[in-house]
Amino acid sequence: MASVLVASNRGPVSYTLGEDGTLDARRGGGGLVSGLSAVDSQDSLWVCAALGAGDREAVRRGVAEPGVRMLAIDPDVYADAYNGIANSVLWFLHHHLYEIPREPVFDAEFRRRWESYRAYNRAFAEALAEAADDGAAVLVQDYHLALVPGQLRELRPDLRIGHFTHTPWASSEYLRMLPEDVREELVWGMLGADELGFHTWSWAFSFLNGAHIDSATGVTTPLSPTGTPWRGVDHMKWGAPRRSTRLRVHPLGVDGEDLRALAHRPEVDERLARLREEVGDRLTIVRVDRTELSKNILRGLLAYRELLTVHPEWRGRVVHLASAYPSRQDLEAYRSYTAAVSELAEEINAEFGTADWQPVLVSVQDDFTRSLAVYRMADVALVNPVRDGMNLVAKEIPVVSEAGCALVLSDQAGAYTELREDALTVNPFDVSATAEALHTALSMPAAERADRTKRLAVAATALPPQRWFLDQLEALTTPPEE
Repeated sequence: MASVLVASNRGPVSYTLGEDGTLDARRGGGGLVSGLSAVDSQDSLWVCAALGAGDREAVRRGVAEPGVRMLAIDPDVYADAYNGIANSVLWFLHHHLYEIPREPVFDAEFRRRWESYRAYNRAFAEALAEAADDGAAVLVQDYHLALVPGQLRELRPDLRIGHFTHTPWASSEYLRMLPEDVREELVWGMLGADELGFHTWSWAFSFLNGAHIDSATGVTTPLSPTGTPWRGVDHMKWGAPRRSTRLRVHPLGVDGEDLRALAHRPEVDERLARLREEVGDRLTIVRVDRTELSKNILRGLLAYRELLTVHPEWRGRVVHLASAYPSRQDLEAYRSYTAAVSELAEEINAEFGTADWQPVLVSVQDDFTRSLAVYRMADVALVNPVRDGMNLVAKEIPVVSEAGCALVLSDQAGAYTELREDALTVNPFDVSATAEALHTALSMPAAERADRTKRLAVAATALPPQRWFLDQLEALTTPPEE
């Protein structure tokens, strides 16, 4: 039995199955991993899904790392829950990505997949209920497991349950696209938690606006307030005792010391030297993203093309280093988007390139070493998502940039709240304004860039991953004030 439990789709370890049948375990990193390391390993448990053949084989053989329990969920159920609902419905809702004339369509196939999503969440809830000590603290992670708090509350009302959403939360207009019963179940699942965590108050207030449900369900919540910060909601469900859910904001930051150490490893130094040779003495505009629809890479490239058109003085003097790592290529929308990014970059190079200058250097490989090298040589960082829960790239680049960088930042990134005073902020849909912001950033005096970067780095490291995790645990285990 455990007194501190974490639940997430992806766990801290993964297994690879060798041709000879051996299993090789690889442990990951990140805020949750470092945070949980601060808790007694004999008293904690991480519950996660078995994601690949190696993971499922490890479960079949009874192989497990200390403090980790993998759930071998039926592959078809997992595919429906993960790709069919979490990534194709909830992600699109929370990031406002739907092409409204065509999507969404909630039909019988959606209902079938929703049943899988419910079953997937139920598997986690049952595993947590079985493993949790009396009064244990359970920290549930992200939109994949939005139903777990409510399901777990029914199984184990004695537990202290927290849920953290790493994405934005859909506006009430978007959330109401969901069928009414599904929307009610989604919000009911979230309200099973004692604490709901978000990166910003904007996303917390979005949850409140969307959580006002018809009283026939037995759930009552107020609309979001005006003026003072809102802290909690009393609610009921089908005659259950009245209880309270508190909303809190925990804006995840970066571990500056750890990130700088990673960025100065010998292999990064070597990659940096090669990139500097390729770029020469030109200024750099840097972006590092997955080819995720919400990251707005295409409009960023369009803004760069407009910069070169409207301000021809930058031709031959700047290079756009764009890391666009393929993401979710099992979904057609993502495959076509990834292809469109490469095609647009080629068009810009064909239009403006010369024998000794390639305007855009795109990397479509998942290459962390290259990303860190690019961070170090950034003069301008372009982070322009259409909507993003936080966006740690906006925080990582100022921490690592060697000469100081000007940050061009979307006002729809969660990081905007903390970084806006020293960033050049833009409407992510306004290509012309983004082009002008890039011009301003490139023209910024080096001393001003350096000063801004120092302040950005301080803000970026205010709540590093381990502290972020422990703050949530402390909030969950501290009795609320009367």
